[in-house]
Amino acid sequence: MKVVSLSEFQQFSSEKMKKNNVFQTQRLFCDIYCFEPGQEQRSHIHAEQDKVYFVLEGQGTFQVGAEKQVLGPGEGTMAPAGEEHGVKNHTAQRLKLLVFVAPNP
Repeated sequence: MKVVSLSEFQQFSSEKMKKNNVFQTQRLFCDIYCFEPGQEQRSHIHAEQDKVYFVLEGQGTFQVGAEKQVLGPGEGTMAPAGEEHGVKNHTAQRLKLLVFVAPNP
């Protein structure tokens, strides 16, 4: 059994949002996304993959389809395959997300 500590996967980059891979198989991946203030994951679409976001720390503006909403710690949302989605850290604090994508692209 592989056991991990999420604190080991929380690296940030001053250049752009940083993806830290926690688990990966042929059917899914699980990452921690780390955003410095002002960083974003631009809106995009996965034709075949569902994506789930959970906020671990901070607040972010999440877009799924035409809707945008601010989410904070303990809150999450899902972007079904084919839906445009993205995240922006609109705050002056860091943002950490636990992200699942299935099936793995």
